[in-house]
Amino acid sequence: MMSQQKQLVELQQRANHLLDNLVSSRPNTAPYLKKAINYSLTQGGKRLRPLLTYATCAGLNGSLENADPAAMAIECIHTYSLIHDDLPAMDDDALRRGQPTCHIAFDEATAILAGDALQALAFEALSTNDWYPDCVLPPSTKLKQIQILAQASGMNGMVAGQSIDLSSVGKQLSLEQLENMHHCKTGALIKASIQLGALASNQVEESAWQQLGRFADAVGLAFQIQDDILDIESDTETLGKTQGADIANDKPTYPAIMGLSQAKQKAQQLTDEALAILAPLGQAAAPLKQLALLIIQRNH
Repeated sequence: MMSQQKQLVELQQRANHLLDNLVSSRPNTAPYLKKAINYSLTQGGKRLRPLLTYATCAGLNGSLENADPAAMAIECIHTYSLIHDDLPAMDDDALRRGQPTCHIAFDEATAILAGDALQALAFEALSTNDWYPDCVLPPSTKLKQIQILAQASGMNGMVAGQSIDLSSVGKQLSLEQLENMHHCKTGALIKASIQLGALASNQVEESAWQQLGRFADAVGLAFQIQDDILDIESDTETLGKTQGADIANDKPTYPAIMGLSQAKQKAQQLTDEALAILAPLGQAAAPLKQLALLIIQRNH
């Protein structure tokens, strides 16, 4: 267990180091914008999505160097989504990762532009050979990664989920509707993180690809249910964002529909399902199993 935890810490440190360099090494064309991008990208976060990318690649005996561009790209997309999610026109939140949100620390227009820039930066990181010269994936694999990330973050993925979320405020959704929303808003990017890591290994078999996809679906939904639970049970300081925001904004959540106790049972059931799906992959899936457990056990 300790060795797996140590491995995840090392992967997190790797991601943080590369993220620190990602923006600072780019030209200083618009200094205020660059400052806002750097502020949002490097001010903290669990780095769950890069960790999923690295853990999947390593579990399939791929090199971490081949996973670096995808890990950076997925965190850029995630951070852009957080910046836009916090805007006054969206969730209108003032706190993220324990710090003032981008539009509070800078201004609303700069926050919008920072999100736009991070989205573009993600695809540049995936497609540019010069930034990560030790990545030796063939162009066809990189193209597939770009396609997966675009689909996961676009009008039928994360952005669709956000649109459904905004239009559902004050409404009663069925469990099926709520699950669909979160498969798009949260689950699509988590699944893409795993798929990008599998592709980075450059040797994933179809059977493993299918198992990893099912694992991603289960763990992505478990992550969102745990998020809903923490919005009730945790506190603002621990979360790093405003506690109780979902209730205050009258958003549909799993505890609101199922009740808190049943929501906890559902999250545990999905985690158990995710672990069972990984079982045939053996020791190769150990880092992913550890991440699945961290998702259900986390307090922020």
